[in-house]
Amino acid sequence: MESWRLIDLGKAEPFTAQTFYEAVALAVSRGLSSNTLLLVQPASSYVCLGFHQELEREIDLEYCEEKGLPVIRRSQGGGATYLNSDQVFYQVVASKKSTIIPVRAEELFEKLLRATVRVYQRLGLPAEFKPINDVIVGGKKISGNGAGLIESAVVLVGNIILDLDYDSMSRVLKVPSEKFRDKMAKSMSEWVTSLRRELGYVPEGEMIKGLIAEAFEEVLGIDLQKAEPSEEERRIWEEEVKPKHRSAEWLHMGGGRRLSESLRAVKISGDVHVAEVDHKAAKLIRVSAELRGQEIQDISITGDFFMMPEETVNQLEVVLRGAKIEGAELEERIGRLFGETGVQMPGMSPRDFVEAIMKLREALPS
Repeated sequence: MESWRLIDLGKAEPFTAQTFYEAVALAVSRGLSSNTLLLVQPASSYVCLGFHQELEREIDLEYCEEKGLPVIRRSQGGGATYLNSDQVFYQVVASKKSTIIPVRAEELFEKLLRATVRVYQRLGLPAEFKPINDVIVGGKKISGNGAGLIESAVVLVGNIILDLDYDSMSRVLKVPSEKFRDKMAKSMSEWVTSLRRELGYVPEGEMIKGLIAEAFEEVLGIDLQKAEPSEEERRIWEEEVKPKHRSAEWLHMGGGRRLSESLRAVKISGDVHVAEVDHKAAKLIRVSAELRGQEIQDISITGDFFMMPEETVNQLEVVLRGAKIEGAELEERIGRLFGETGVQMPGMSPRDFVEAIMKLREALPS
């Protein structure tokens, strides 16, 4: 039986709640710390952006500034969301060498989210795992989860949702119209739920933390020992993690690569066009490209998908420069890169990216 640390950060300010586990992951990867389960609640509200998303496209920055809401880009994929103290976060950090942590992302979600399912079931709710990375009750999402690699440490992050502020969840996102926002808020209310809605009350956070720890011990077959963050982890967070997440370069990552605000092709000169398309696979893939005829001159790939490691998307953009928008060539380039890197994309395949890029042809004038 593996012995893991159990670190409870209590109620922490947003940057600590959202990013401290990265310092732990770096320490685990470097052999400075053992495998760890962290528990934490944000002390105040903030907005969290997915690794591959475009800040200005996804978030209503003016509203966030007006309300004093920090915006934090996480190191995992997925979509933008509003978070506050009505969630209890669990953050699993383990070495890739661990024999109990699955290597494949889909298997990682399926195994570890059994613990989340068990927490809700012990509260009397008929919770189920829904691939790729959700836990549902009565068909409604009641836990959001992401996974990734930080150096050689495997990370899974997720939450137990105590209560939800649907108005704020919809208000922080950038939308084309207020009518669209109203529709989005209504949809959130219909398809995302919480313990308050399902039970009629909110259980104590400390009780929830106890259930989480117990469930992970059972599902993973580990022994959790209470601990505090090490001095080395605190140093890594102060010197490496915190400066990165507070930097404009990290927050606006991808913003400078954006080629068009239009969901169509715009002629620049001669046979040069800038085009953008959306492709909905298991997750959204958004492709912006500068094209000369049918050849890709520059390309930006964003969306709410997951990659492990997430930085592989940057390599993909490099590989695609100079490619023709032809299925066989795209399949060869994308397939070769993904094969060489061993990248994991839960619920997605290389074909999804081929199909997304092929849509650029539809956007071009005939």
